[in-house]
This record gives sequence, structure tokens and C-alpha cells, in this order.
Amino acid sequence: MGAILLVEDDSGIQKMLSISLEAAGYELIKASSVKSGLVALSQNPISLILLDLGLPDGDGKTFIHEARIFSDIPIIVVSARDIESEKIEALEMGADDYLTKPFSIGELIARIKALTRRVRDKDESLHNEITIGKLTINFPNKTVSIDSKSIKLTKKEFELLALFAKNRGKVLTHTFVLENVWGRGYGNETHYLRVFMAQLRKKIEENPSIPQYIVTESGMGYRMNEPITNN
Repeated sequence: MGAILLVEDDSGIQKMLSISLEAAGYELIKASSVKSGLVALSQNPISLILLDLGLPDGDGKTFIHEARIFSDIPIIVVSARDIESEKIEALEMGADDYLTKPFSIGELIARIKALTRRVRDKDESLHNEITIGKLTINFPNKTVSIDSKSIKLTKKEFELLALFAKNRGKVLTHTFVLENVWGRGYGNETHYLRVFMAQLRKKIEENPSIPQYIVTESGMGYRMNEPITNN
């Protein structure tokens, strides 16, 4: 596993995250600008990027744009910006998750684990079968079960669930989901998504009003939690 690249110019936050993440067993490489971050990304084995948006030589979204030209390494934005448009723009440019400051180290580490596990498991399992908590999805057969009991999904419901499962841990914007399941031109048809998400949650969630598998990320979209445990 490669190191985590932290692109953050606040020395206090750099120090706090370094201590916490290294104590959790992660190796950290630090950069304090868009330029130095891109250099570090191109020259080191990186497994995940933590990115602030307010950097001295430009906006962190510039880093996302440049990084996505040559890298698909997961990016978690960690920013004080809590404006919905900022979150959506960062995600649609290629960020995988967005965490607003201040945040807990526990939540950050959980999101790091979810994204790195998704990347690690992608080639091995997603072409066949994956189990998330009590939920098992068989991709070739397009079947779903909970606790070994078959769940009947419509074609669109399965496509939705498969998209979330293949991107578990990652925040997917409404536009991204609509265009990947319904096609280009449907990016603004959010009523489709609301209806189908309600139907899907009724079938896979123990309590659809408090979902555990596919959660709503306010102002951004949806994210599939992983792993799900009900111990």
C-alpha cells in the first residue's frame, strides 16, 4: 500500500493529521501547494490523497483537474468550505469524497478505509460477487440477496445498486448517478432518482427511513457505506 498524500498549507492541521494518521499506521507525504502536491503525486507511490481547497498557489479544484489527467487515485477533499455548489463541483471534477472541517479523526479514517478497500477489491471481486454486510450482489447473474434470501429488483434498481457497490465509499452526485444509469441528458431529472432510491431502499434496508447501506450526503448525493455490520 502506498502512502497518503496530504495537500494542506495549514501547519497546525498538517501536524494534527500527521500525528493521528501515523498513529493509525499510515505513511504520510505532505505538500502545501497545488504544484508541490502534483509533483509529489507523480513521483511517489500514493494510495490516497487528502486535499484542502484553499491553497496558496491556487484552488484545490485545480489540483483535482490536473491529477485526474494521469491518476485515478482516490481523493478526499477536507475543506472548511460548506457551500453546496463547492462540494458538487469538487465531486464532479473527480474527487471521491468531501469532508467539511472540523471533522473527527475517526470519521476520516473510516472514509479512508472505505475508499482504499474499494480500490483494492475492485479488480478481484466487482466482476463477480461482492458482500457488503448482509447484502450480497452477484454481478454476472444480476441477483441480490440479504441473509441468503433472494431480493427481486427491477433492471434499473439493480443498475443503481451495482453502481453504488462498485463505487462504495465514494460520494456519487445526483448528476453522476442519473447519467450513468439513465444516460446523458437525464442529469437534471432528479425526480427519477428520488423515486427509484425510495423503491430500492424499501427492498434492501431494514429501516428505509434510516438507511444503512446507501446514505444521503446532504447537498452532494449518495454514498454506499462499506462495510455494513449489524452486530
